[in-house]
Amino acid sequence: MPMGAQSATQQASVPFVDAIVEGDCRELMRQLPDACLDAVITSPPYYQQRDYGIGDIGNEPSLNAYIQNLLQVFEQCVRCLKPTGSIFFNIGDKYENGSLQLAPYLFAHAAVQHTGVKLINIITWVKPNPEPRQYRRRLVSSTEPIFHFVKSDDYRYFYERFMAHRDLVRQRVKAGNNIGKQYMELIEQSDLSPEQKQEARLALQQAIAEVQRGEIASFRMKIRGIHSEAYGGYEGGRKSHLKNKGFTIIRMYDRAIKRDVIECPVIAVKSPNHPAVYPEYLVQELLNLTTEVGDLVLDPFIGSGTTAVVAKRMGRRFIGFEINPDYCELARRRVEETAVQPSLLEFFV
Repeated sequence: MPMGAQSATQQASVPFVDAIVEGDCRELMRQLPDACLDAVITSPPYYQQRDYGIGDIGNEPSLNAYIQNLLQVFEQCVRCLKPTGSIFFNIGDKYENGSLQLAPYLFAHAAVQHTGVKLINIITWVKPNPEPRQYRRRLVSSTEPIFHFVKSDDYRYFYERFMAHRDLVRQRVKAGNNIGKQYMELIEQSDLSPEQKQEARLALQQAIAEVQRGEIASFRMKIRGIHSEAYGGYEGGRKSHLKNKGFTIIRMYDRAIKRDVIECPVIAVKSPNHPAVYPEYLVQELLNLTTEVGDLVLDPFIGSGTTAVVAKRMGRRFIGFEINPDYCELARRRVEETAVQPSLLEFFV
């Protein structure tokens, strides 16, 4: 039987395959059969961090209420997961009265206690280009945890393939071309004046050259009208630069690589309407580590559609749930514009 044929047959009875579905994931997941998913990859709304426009998850009056709502979703993820599957939850933390609330870790502990799953790894997502903050008495947060849960000891794990690909990607990233190409394309798509576009191109080329010479680890570029405006912060500095010149570049000077670390910049995606577009590379690494071509992947908080986009590109099937209709439209558009890449299939088989 050809690779993926058995999975396709089994998925015939599963609703919502290869679709972005609008609605509350807690209700929609009840329609999925037991043990139908090969992986769950998601980043739910963070507790009281952003206004996502609709829905109660993330806007609860207390941290305990937030965790209880997430547990309702997680319980369904476990029910729908195959014994060989994996669940990845990425959750950010929140400061309250000057102290971190430990929201991600309180959730992870509750998830293990409530469902009996095993937490086999806390993968650290390192952002070489984090959102700069003008803190005087603490360091800028540049990492987030990604919890890797499994429901049995039979989970699939393609470690050698994962590490080989990471080595290959590091070589490509070192050249500094990929991220620069994306930003260059977005400059051309922007509504900046010809003079502003030329200035932005020159500034981008200079930043790329600094990466190639090893002077900086990475950088982040924001373009007016393409990316969402800064969340919070003061009105001067980069906010002023973005308003007056049409762009701003933030340079990063540190780099950290460990075995349980995925280093991934917050990359350029044309989405001024979504406040937290998920990096494609991050999803690609997780799928590479735990899935095969033809597998079925769920993201119950699909947001801008990144999990579905990467799954389709890598030859996986997907299901995406999203309560915000505007985000659904954005996700569907991104999926429609995505094609399977044979080069990825060759590497990730």
